[in-house]
Amino acid sequence: MQRLYIFFIVFFAASCNASTYYVVRHAEKVNSPSMSIDVPLTEGGKQRAEALKKTLAKEGITQIYSTNYNRTRATVMPIAEDRNIRIQLYDPRDTSFVSRLKKINKAQVLIVGHSNTVDDIVNQLSGTHTVPGDLPDSQYGDLFVIRKKGNKTTVEKKHFGL
Repeated sequence: MQRLYIFFIVFFAASCNASTYYVVRHAEKVNSPSMSIDVPLTEGGKQRAEALKKTLAKEGITQIYSTNYNRTRATVMPIAEDRNIRIQLYDPRDTSFVSRLKKINKAQVLIVGHSNTVDDIVNQLSGTHTVPGDLPDSQYGDLFVIRKKGNKTTVEKKHFGL
């Protein structure tokens, strides 16, 4: 009986540290002839942002992180507004960002990045080399789900939207 009791204590302690991270690239952006880096989403991008909200509707998102660009904020805005969650901004050049994410316990965290940052975020959060490099500029709709429970981490790649 004592072994069973110890098992449940260890199981409970490990499950207390469970977190899930949902990592996406921003939705389709307007191609600006002026080469502005802070461009909005296209109509298709807005539809994809709504699709992300529907895809994650049953997930208990508790925190949302975005870079401070129109396209990234607009990608997660439907979820943030629907659930009344404040979007927390991060700098994509901040090398300590993922370390801070790893310290989050018992949370469902949505992170939106860019074609050249999603791979780093997914690989560093998971401790694997799941995403081999930058995403192609034309690739949208990938949803990387990283589940951490105790010392165990799993990564799943899904797709959302069009």
